[in-house]
Amino acid sequence: MPEVDLVFPRAYVEFVNPADESEVMRCDLTWLTSSFKCIFGEGCCGIYADAPDVGCCTMGAHFTDKDDVTRVKAAVADLDEDEWQYHSVGTRSGWTEREDGQLKTRVVDGACIFLNRPGFPAGAGCALHQHAVFHGKEPHTLKPDVCWQLPIRRTYRTVELPDDTSYLEISITEYDRRGWGPGGHDLDWYCSGNPEAHVGREPVYRSNAGELRELMGKAAYDELVVRCEAHLSTVKAVRARGARPLLPLLVHPATLAAQEAATVRTRR
Repeated sequence: MPEVDLVFPRAYVEFVNPADESEVMRCDLTWLTSSFKCIFGEGCCGIYADAPDVGCCTMGAHFTDKDDVTRVKAAVADLDEDEWQYHSVGTRSGWTEREDGQLKTRVVDGACIFLNRPGFPAGAGCALHQHAVFHGKEPHTLKPDVCWQLPIRRTYRTVELPDDTSYLEISITEYDRRGWGPGGHDLDWYCSGNPEAHVGREPVYRSNAGELRELMGKAAYDELVVRCEAHLSTVKAVRARGARPLLPLLVHPATLAAQEAATVRTRR
């Protein structure tokens, strides 16, 4: 299915961060209540057509800071050969490298060194992610920041007010193609705006609760949940009234397209 346009109406909500009154959370309800889910191994085409089995792991992960490196380093020490395909390579030659002066995970055989390929006994996918799930941990507690945040995007902006005061605005929204920079438009396939990936049983704010708590803080996340629930109630009411023109503002276009496609399949 084709991706939806990058520009479309979105419903945002703003509220003061209960944990810090100097911060205002600006959250994209259209995205956070969407049905997006990662479909790696379930139809993901990969960001490059010549590497469909490696998803978005082709370039390795750039680390954000020392804490990011320290967290992953501790997780790597716990990985065994039976759960990490490139264990011998990583332990012998190292699992990081530098690109333009920035530290990142090594790329081996065309993808991140932690990506187990199809046919590996433990299964294809991120060894760090699989290790976390197997041991009952949240994947974001072991993976590089850039990996577990995708495709959620957090940005900061200082808002200056007419009375010479200001506040820090923290936006939580979709990490669409534009988040990758100019090269994002050259990706052969991308998930967040593709209806094929909007097949989750739970909306993003629930399925990615752990990641959102880490990005926002527990108090702010709890406030977000209240507003997402209210937004979904509004969507339900709009559907009941048959006011379909309002749906593209309230419901992510990719989620809407996926729901309509599912309805067509059911009727056949």
